[in-house]
Amino acid sequence: MFEFAWPWIFALLPLPWLTRWVLPAADSGEPALKISFLDELEGLAGRRARINLPTWRHQAPFVLLWLLLLIAAARPQWLGEPLPIAASGRDLLVAVDVSGSMDYPDMRWQNDDISRLSLVKNLLGDFLEHRQGDRVGLILFGSKAYLQAPLTFDRPTVRTWLDEARIGIAGKNTAIGDAIGLALKRLRLRPAQSRVLILVTDGANNGGEIHPLTAARLAAQENVKIYTIGIGADPSADGALGMLGLNPSLDLDEPTLQEIAQITGGRYFRARDGNQLQAIGEALDTLEPVNQKPTQARPIQALYDWPLGAALLLSVLLVMRESLPTLPLQRFLRKPHFLPSAPEWRQRLERLRLRRRK
Repeated sequence: MFEFAWPWIFALLPLPWLTRWVLPAADSGEPALKISFLDELEGLAGRRARINLPTWRHQAPFVLLWLLLLIAAARPQWLGEPLPIAASGRDLLVAVDVSGSMDYPDMRWQNDDISRLSLVKNLLGDFLEHRQGDRVGLILFGSKAYLQAPLTFDRPTVRTWLDEARIGIAGKNTAIGDAIGLALKRLRLRPAQSRVLILVTDGANNGGEIHPLTAARLAAQENVKIYTIGIGADPSADGALGMLGLNPSLDLDEPTLQEIAQITGGRYFRARDGNQLQAIGEALDTLEPVNQKPTQARPIQALYDWPLGAALLLSVLLVMRESLPTLPLQRFLRKPHFLPSAPEWRQRLERLRLRRRK
């Protein structure tokens, strides 16, 4: 279906005529130049001199040019057939801990030892990309919480931002309460049917300005459901770090994460390796299914370039029409030895006329 996006632009159609009617006529204040050899000049130019205003035939190209410019400015466009787009109306934020302990390489995935953050990037990135119809966003938190990607349907871009996250980018501590508060600030403004926060951490709250349980109660009041994921292998005495009690999993505050989930109506999950984290993603898909009822959108193809190109071509033709017949006379008048006196005018015109007869 064809339509104009800005049809009100056509209200400017009478603007040139209104401008001519309102503005005074141009007057140099000097008497008009009278030329006694006007007939010779008309013969050289190949057209008659006009005293009155141009006729409608002369004005028609300019009217057409103005109309083409208005059509281009009104944004003509072609609307395609309605296409279904899956949309659930769910707003889903993922808050990922990027403190120093997330760099600990105690996670197993595909027979390799990788860091906790690398595992989160691989598996939660896939989870986000599969959430078709949901608005997804990303929060990175450490000592402070930062909104890395706002809520959007552009899931590949959100995954790119997650893949580019670096350890320590938000500080060394873990501000779980601030991460929940920032998510609540973003989710409470959205008129969504379901507001979900997935919080991934491997430690306990030791930074920020708000306590995690206080933030969880505020989230419950705003109908924000929080799923918490504690990541990290079980503490083990194997190895030098384990014997020294340096395994970061010892810092995981599971009771607080469980209570946050309970207050908001979510669930707490424990991810000790890659397989468990992958199973958690599948469980979240079951708990928060994507609504498959589609909405409709119509593709739009802009067509303004056609009238704009036609206006440009017509402008070039008008310039050529006005310039080409007078080029011989212009070259003649621009000769350096030309003197603007009446006898010289007549002699030069007579010589030019004789040359043409020959």
